[in-house]
Amino acid sequence: MAIRGSLGATRRQLATQLLTESLVLAVLGGAASLLVARWTLGAIASTLPPDASGGLAQQLSPGMVTLAGLLAIGTGVLFGFYPALHSTRTDLVTMLKSNAGQPSGARSAARFRSTLVTAQIALSMALLVAAGLFIRSLLNVGRVDLGLQSDNIVLFGISPQLNGYEPEDTRTLFARAEEELGAIPGVTSVSTAMVPVLTGNSWGTDVAVQGWERGPDIDSNSRLNEIGPGYFSTLGIPLMSGREFTVADGIDQPKVVIVNEAFTRKFNLPGPEAVGTMMSSTDMEELDMTIVGVVQDAKYSDVKGEVPPLFFTPYRQDEGLGNITFYVRTSLPPAEVLRAVPTVIAGLDPNLPIEDLKTLDTQIKESVVLDRLISTLSAAFALLATMLAAVGLYGVLAYTVAQRTREIGVRMALGAGKDKVRGMVLRQVSKMTIIGGIIGIVAAVGVGRAAQSLLFGLDGWDLPVVGAVAVLLACVAFGAGYLPARRASRVDPMVALRYE
Repeated sequence: MAIRGSLGATRRQLATQLLTESLVLAVLGGAASLLVARWTLGAIASTLPPDASGGLAQQLSPGMVTLAGLLAIGTGVLFGFYPALHSTRTDLVTMLKSNAGQPSGARSAARFRSTLVTAQIALSMALLVAAGLFIRSLLNVGRVDLGLQSDNIVLFGISPQLNGYEPEDTRTLFARAEEELGAIPGVTSVSTAMVPVLTGNSWGTDVAVQGWERGPDIDSNSRLNEIGPGYFSTLGIPLMSGREFTVADGIDQPKVVIVNEAFTRKFNLPGPEAVGTMMSSTDMEELDMTIVGVVQDAKYSDVKGEVPPLFFTPYRQDEGLGNITFYVRTSLPPAEVLRAVPTVIAGLDPNLPIEDLKTLDTQIKESVVLDRLISTLSAAFALLATMLAAVGLYGVLAYTVAQRTREIGVRMALGAGKDKVRGMVLRQVSKMTIIGGIIGIVAAVGVGRAAQSLLFGLDGWDLPVVGAVAVLLACVAFGAGYLPARRASRVDPMVALRYE
């Protein structure tokens, strides 16, 4: 720059050249970022269920590409402006006389670069810890005991009422469908439910229970579901006492209910001995329903929530039920039943749509789609930030080694060994990594506490995650600093001094 200026180049021409170089780098980086964005978008789409991913535009929109381009150009101008002015100052004599070929103020510029890299390391640490917390939370969700056996179960729904079926015809269709589905080769049991499990749906009502004192300030609410015979055996939910519903529990028979353990705890019932207790969910003055069974608690509307108080009634005792979900357990691979179900339903009514045909395992994965989405996004951002921090650290150290070639040559000429020279560079790495890491951990604690509602089984802080991230980031930082340190230790003192 000094030689160009002494030969007549104006400061504006020099600054324009440097800004052009900065903009070219920004444009190239922006173009590369579009590929990363496309890959990340594909990863996000893969974590979403089909009905949700269909509403996600999996192509980069022109508006977002334009915005990204403007941000890239703005970044190139913003971070290229200061170096352009700094490197084109008019003190040509001082610059030309400098043995190291460095303008005055190089030390402050080096501090500024080190500060930027330290900030990158802090951001990387914060994002890595946050990603680790979300991944750990997702693992905790995956280890939750659902209280049921989800393997080899196919589920789907039908809504005859929407096709104009009368209530009596609807009940007849449900019964015929249960028989036909049970005849599929490999099917071991079939049952039904008004509210499908682990879909976020939940119906509730106030109840009156024998021996339970009700009042205006007393919570008497319970979740409810209408189910078919063999529901609990089909889903693998243990029956603690009493019996399941049967085909005989029809509309003209006495009203019966089955409750879960959470229900017995809330309403002070004697656990499995609650069989025979009377209750009601409609007329609070008349207890017209008999508890005939108590089942073990099992996850109901979502995986992470507490099991609510819940009572079940036979769907055959509901005169107006217009839709239902079938559960089909098979001893064969579920794919065979998935193929057979449309044929069975079409044989009953070819105009009746099948809703949400899938396996129960798929439904469970879809119920935690938000956790998987957040984990994917946070991991992607953390990895990108870590890569940028490594590149930035390498760039700063490589530039520093190039600037200090004469100093390193003098040190080695005076007897400094290669290990000492490498240590000099790696100490700079350690300083930036430690400072950035501490700042990043503090920021990560704040992020974890702010995201407490999204974490499961964690308190916004997890020492193993922080320790693993600290080790990972230290390895990345020293890996990025090793090459410049190695290059510095190989400087030939005579060549360096002769060059300078």
